[in-house]
Amino acid sequence: MRILLVEDHTELSHWIARALHDAHLTVEHAASGSAADALLHTQEYALVILDLTLPGMDGLDVLKRLRARGSKTPVLVLTARGGLQERVQGLNLGADDYLPKPFELAELEARVKALLRRVQGAQGLTLRCGMLSFDTVSRMFTYGGEDLALTPRERAVLEALLTRAGRAVSKEKLFDEVFALEDEANLDAIEIYVHRLRKKLDRPGEGRVGITTLRGLGYLLEEKP
Repeated sequence: MRILLVEDHTELSHWIARALHDAHLTVEHAASGSAADALLHTQEYALVILDLTLPGMDGLDVLKRLRARGSKTPVLVLTARGGLQERVQGLNLGADDYLPKPFELAELEARVKALLRRVQGAQGLTLRCGMLSFDTVSRMFTYGGEDLALTPRERAVLEALLTRAGRAVSKEKLFDEVFALEDEANLDAIEIYVHRLRKKLDRPGEGRVGITTLRGLGYLLEEKP
């Protein structure tokens, strides 16, 4: 489940990303409002954590443009602007929750999970590619109607590929989503997990799914003929 963290403070971004990664959530990071706006134009996220004071474009403008495009992606506003007027303005523009700085990471994690439960309960979203499916509520993969046994890392790689099924995902992007800020990991680890997933997906039958390597572009999850 991908979350977009929009925060220009490097150290704070580091700790938020690590806390959410430990909670088995995938975090992408944008350090400016303009970068966040560009990502939100082309990518789908389960949740946006949005600071208001940002370079390039103010957070409220990012929120306003997101809602103007008809997006219902939940947004948690995270900011040092603690005044009532700012909170009301953010909520009126379409924010779903508001957490003033400074804050405890435990509270942030609890609010994030509450927002995700709310949207999952409303949508009951299941992602599919061929006979592979992923229930975003139970967090379980099935393949050909049977539960697919995966390690946490394998699950993270497969989820990142499935959310972009039919599109190439670079090794670097997969590494950032799966390992986040873990210093002991290296880029070659992605090849190991992709290899393991290929073996588990290698089954006969209509609707089978495979992972194709596209030289210079990354990996592509697609239904095989």
